Amino acid sequence: MSIHSVSNRIALDGTPIQLSRRARLSLAIAGLLLTAQAQAFLPTPASLVTTGELALNTDANTNTNTNNNKAKAETDANQLLNLWREQATTKNLAQDTTWRRLLYFSDDKKGLFGKNKNISTVDNARFFLSSNGREDSAAELDAMLVAFADEMAKTTNSAKANIAKANNAAQASNSNSALCRFPARTQWLSETLGIDNSAMQVTCPELTAWMQKLAPEQLSIMFAQEYLDNPQSAFAHTLLRIDSKASVADPSQIHHAYALNDTVDGDTKDNFVLYTIKSMTGGYNNLIEIDSYPKKLANYLQDDERDAWTYRLDLSPEEVQQIILHVWETKDVKLPYYFTTDNCASEILRLIDVVRPEQHLLSQLPYAVIPSDVVQLLNKEGLLASTNYTPADSTLRQAQLNKVKQQRDQLGYYNNPKQSLNEIKSAQLNTVSSMSADGQTLLNHQITVSDTNPLNRHSLQMGHIGIGQRGDNNYIDLGMRAGYHDTLDSPSGFPQFFDLEGAVATLRLYDTDNDKANQPKSVVLQNLTLIKGRSFNPVNSAKKGKTWGASIEATRVNDGSQQDGTDHLVGSLGYESGWSWAFGTPSAGTGEMPPQLCYTFLAGTAQTGRGINKGFRVGAGVNAGCRYQINNRLRAQAELQLPYWYHGSSDDSNVRGHYWQPISSLGLQYDIDKKQALRINANYEWQDRIDANDDVQLSYRRYF
Repeated sequence: MSIHSVSNRIALDGTPIQLSRRARLSLAIAGLLLTAQAQAFLPTPASLVTTGELALNTDANTNTNTNNNKAKAETDANQLLNLWREQATTKNLAQDTTWRRLLYFSDDKKGLFGKNKNISTVDNARFFLSSNGREDSAAELDAMLVAFADEMAKTTNSAKANIAKANNAAQASNSNSALCRFPARTQWLSETLGIDNSAMQVTCPELTAWMQKLAPEQLSIMFAQEYLDNPQSAFAHTLLRIDSKASVADPSQIHHAYALNDTVDGDTKDNFVLYTIKSMTGGYNNLIEIDSYPKKLANYLQDDERDAWTYRLDLSPEEVQQIILHVWETKDVKLPYYFTTDNCASEILRLIDVVRPEQHLLSQLPYAVIPSDVVQLLNKEGLLASTNYTPADSTLRQAQLNKVKQQRDQLGYYNNPKQSLNEIKSAQLNTVSSMSADGQTLLNHQITVSDTNPLNRHSLQMGHIGIGQRGDNNYIDLGMRAGYHDTLDSPSGFPQFFDLEGAVATLRLYDTDNDKANQPKSVVLQNLTLIKGRSFNPVNSAKKGKTWGASIEATRVNDGSQQDGTDHLVGSLGYESGWSWAFGTPSAGTGEMPPQLCYTFLAGTAQTGRGINKGFRVGAGVNAGCRYQINNRLRAQAELQLPYWYHGSSDDSNVRGHYWQPISSLGLQYDIDKKQALRINANYEWQDRIDANDDVQLSYRRYF
């Protein structure tokens, strides 16, 4: 301020007064003093602080205060870190079941094929904060606690500095924060150690947006039944339905729900055999998909036409939140996919294990994790709160077809010019569905629930012991089936006419007579089946698809090319394609097909083995049979196989290069209860050159 800026005149009561030079100087000095005192009581302008004469002194003070605050914050954080480390050591949190499961460490598993519990299944450095995290759960725990302390110090410094630019920069980088990357670990550690999360004000915009999109309130497991026409779904499929408040309030509003699906990330360019081998042996990674629930449900109900069963999981809202937070941590982690052990069903058990450490669900299925076994296990453990049945489109068409046929049988005619039976069966002409036309809502159809609930089925593993006679020799059979179900097994809980067996082995112990010729060995491998199945889609039903069958096995066969031929173990590869028909009276009000079945196949088989003529034979022919449901406990099946075999030409007149070898068979099974059954099998080979034409057996079967 300049002295010359002070006016030479001061107006008092509006009257100008002329001052002397000395008076004007005294007033100027007084004005300066008053102005300086007034500045002491007024706010300092920001521009002066940041750009003017006071800038240097203010920056120095601010830096001093900031350094002091930062040092204090770091000291406080280090004190908390030491406290947390002490608590973690006292509670042995590094070996806590939940912590280890969050890191994908395996529990102790029963059986011979348990995973290494000392190494995480995840081989991805991004999944760990510590460089030793994959092998050392304690190192990973300590790294997480250090991250907590760092975030707490940053929060304290940011709050005291209160600088908007720093806050914005912190928010921009928070997506890579340990607390944003691993929210489930953060939640569990905070609760376990009593850490106040409000002291770590971390903003996670991507996580927040993801959680707001899913809005998880409730979880259900959706079971889509077995579907042989798609090899990936031959053993059924499970996924998690994520419900929001809206779909919890009204479960039919499925457009408010999402589907969490763990599947194989296979290469569609690979052929079927290579695709299957890679899926079985971990040649592909898994893929976690999160889709709208209507889209996923339509794939099963409309495209594949498979009935769906939905079971609400008895989990608290907090457990639901924790599971979804853990999915955020793992959704981009690539793990080897194994069709029988690390699949869609095992991932559901693993997620529940994270929030229910006392139940050890996954460890209860050590050898194979199959969707229906998972549903039954969850039911046994009391984790299923409710059940809902959703019929496939073909089931609804079949219900209409049943109703029309019932009317025709009762009245003697069917008079509906607008819709013929073929139009009812046609998926193109009859668009009835459990989903609305826009695919957003589930519709309620008046239909009786079909007997396909997997909770009602027998156990998939089965062992049997049988006594029998082949020709003149008595024997005992000892067999084991890892899964699944054939047409004589109890059908309750399975898709109708389902026929699929995998990993079957049978040893036969003969009571031999060494005084006779062509005696079998005392112990032989009678059968070793990798996989064998038939898909029945009757032409007179509403089911779409073909009737076909395939088998890959090692089995004992009679060689009819030589006189007094005996049985030999051969590798066999077979394929069938044909037609099937359902007949009888279906269950009233349901979408089930009629209970009886007849079929005809055109079959081709290739076999190779050292014991048979030329070491190989190929055959083609017709297989025809019927399966009859006598009552709820008794079923019978009869079949005639008419193969024509070719070995190649031979110079020996006593050896035939090609011939017919018809085989007739009869099977009868009586269910004692859900876990036990008796079965009779009888076979006769219409071939005069073999040593033993007939084989009759009575067996006891135990499902477990």
